Amino acid sequence: MHPLFLGGLPAVPDDARPLDVFDKADGSLLATVACASVATIERALEDAADARTAMAALSPPERAAILGRAADRLEARGEELVDLIVGEAGKPIAAARAEVERCLATFRLSAAEALGLCDEALPIHFGEQARGRVALRRRFPVGVAGFITPFNFPLNLVAHKVAPAIAAGCPFVLKPASLTPLSALAIGEALAGAGLPAGAFSVLPARGADAEVLATDPRVAKLSFTGSDVVGWRLHALAGRKRCTLELGGNAAVIVDETADIERAARAIVRGAFGQAGQSCISVQRILVTSEAHAALRAALVDATREVRAGDPREDGVLVGPMITEREAERVEAWIAEAVGGGARVLVGGGRDGALVEPTLLESVPPGSRILDEEAFGPVAALAEVPDFEAALREANRTRFGLQAGVFTRDLGRAHRAWDALEVAGVIVGDVPTWRADAMPYGGIKDSGIGREGPRHAIDALCEWRLMVVDPS
Repeated sequence: MHPLFLGGLPAVPDDARPLDVFDKADGSLLATVACASVATIERALEDAADARTAMAALSPPERAAILGRAADRLEARGEELVDLIVGEAGKPIAAARAEVERCLATFRLSAAEALGLCDEALPIHFGEQARGRVALRRRFPVGVAGFITPFNFPLNLVAHKVAPAIAAGCPFVLKPASLTPLSALAIGEALAGAGLPAGAFSVLPARGADAEVLATDPRVAKLSFTGSDVVGWRLHALAGRKRCTLELGGNAAVIVDETADIERAARAIVRGAFGQAGQSCISVQRILVTSEAHAALRAALVDATREVRAGDPREDGVLVGPMITEREAERVEAWIAEAVGGGARVLVGGGRDGALVEPTLLESVPPGSRILDEEAFGPVAALAEVPDFEAALREANRTRFGLQAGVFTRDLGRAHRAWDALEVAGVIVGDVPTWRADAMPYGGIKDSGIGREGPRHAIDALCEWRLMVVDPS
């Protein structure tokens, strides 16, 4: 049985249950992993609490060096990690390679941010009572962090939690997705010999219900969750006064107006909608095009979608691999059928073969359809014609979600208008909402969550400022 990591060490606890991890393309068994019990999670929290002082005592250069060593170890296993992601997540090989590169960047960005954690002088010399006094502030780690990560980026979204925690000086307990735990355990292997204090981290595959202790246990000072909005807000309610970062779902819109380069926009939209089977919270789900551009974009999208390769994720050139489970593929198929039953037209795709759903482009999807109102998390997008740019902005905001939106326009005034009006945390001009750079502040508003990730912003959320004022006299 593949060990988990408990208190920084590989372990197979006596009460561990077996967790089988399957290849998402061919169904073969990849590994059997030790699955932690509640008692094991409690022990990990005790270890992490005991490691608080030692973690906080690490200097910023020491934290940066640990992250650098871990990144070097991961880089040495690069092709192995690519194969791991393709197998356990069903992710096309090009996307898996990109994820490994992004993981390395996340670790190295976090190391650079750790080196920048220095005392800051504050100007307080306003008023007679502050005369001669000097004010300094310093970040201090909040304490133990609890992390829960999803299946769709099983390596890099783990990195986005654990690397900033190390940079901040916080011990942590991580629960990875049960469908894709192997990538997270590979990060555990890289950390195990990187120089962290005893007990500073645990990587524990576990049942979702058992991991709720990360939200309720008083030893956890910070909870960070990436996943569904239903689960995320439940954990937030359980967390009480804990600091929380929630990166939840979306149904991202992209707007295309008559000034845009239509062919370029169509190619980007197809990649953003159907890449890795649409299993990204910022995949393109709603395509809003002004009337003047509608006919041209519709034709370009149909052509580009027909050219998309779907199939074995290990083959070069495949954009759409299998969904994470056949059950999820059946759900997406049912949502498409619901939309069609309400009057939607299928322009391309619509079929399913096991866990593989064809890239599907719809139009005339009726209001109230789950394809429009909920997070599809599959290779399906809905095209809608709107009268003008202002109507597109209004329609983009007609959702309970608010992660990112994309805007294709050559009109700078419209770009700024979109930034002002769109109720999202990020507006991507000249590209699809699926675009993300790992250094940028990333997260959502409305039902899409609270807080931001990206190393600098995650580190800030894992620290608290402490002020010192000195009277030199």
